[in-house]
Amino acid sequence: MRTLKIVAVSAGLSAPSSTRLLADRLLQAARYRLAEQEYAVDVQVVELRDLAVDIAKNLVTGFPSAALQEAVDAVTGADGVIAVTPVFTASYSGLFKSFFDLIDPAALTGTPVLIGATGGTARHSLVLDHALRPLFAYLRALVVPTAVYAASEDWGSGGDAYTDGLPARITRAGREFADTVAARPARREDEEEIVPFEKQLAALRLD
Repeated sequence: MRTLKIVAVSAGLSAPSSTRLLADRLLQAARYRLAEQEYAVDVQVVELRDLAVDIAKNLVTGFPSAALQEAVDAVTGADGVIAVTPVFTASYSGLFKSFFDLIDPAALTGTPVLIGATGGTARHSLVLDHALRPLFAYLRALVVPTAVYAASEDWGSGGDAYTDGLPARITRAGREFADTVAARPARREDEEEIVPFEKQLAALRLD
């Protein structure tokens, strides 16, 4: 049985946070769909709030901590990535952007990505198409068609005659993402790994 690795990146700052909750719900929907197709699933959640200081230090020194390097390796080595951010000033959070600034531009090429965002009002929902999609397009990732935005009033809402409720949107997005991940060819063991320059430089440091 083929095992698929799914990594969810949550940029929520509080604990608990609606951003982490949305990431968990999307991850759960994807796992259910993959289980229906009889795939084994290895899941990991990367909480960026726990890496905030490490990310800032890496940006100014060029050298990641062990924990940060492990998170970057998890994301770049995943069969699929779920990326969820809170909305700050009509865009993704600075912490979210700073983390993905550390990803080599070619490391996510062809990787299925499911994007999501949370905010206090539905008026920020266009952040998915105006900010998140262009970011992952630059990283050459394969962003699935359905993205999920969750405003405060969406939690516990069943939707209306014109708009699906949050649970339905999560289920649809999770299924699309899972189907895309399952359809992607398995990574070859002899496939050449792309090693970012910063990582190569760090390996040359003398203690």
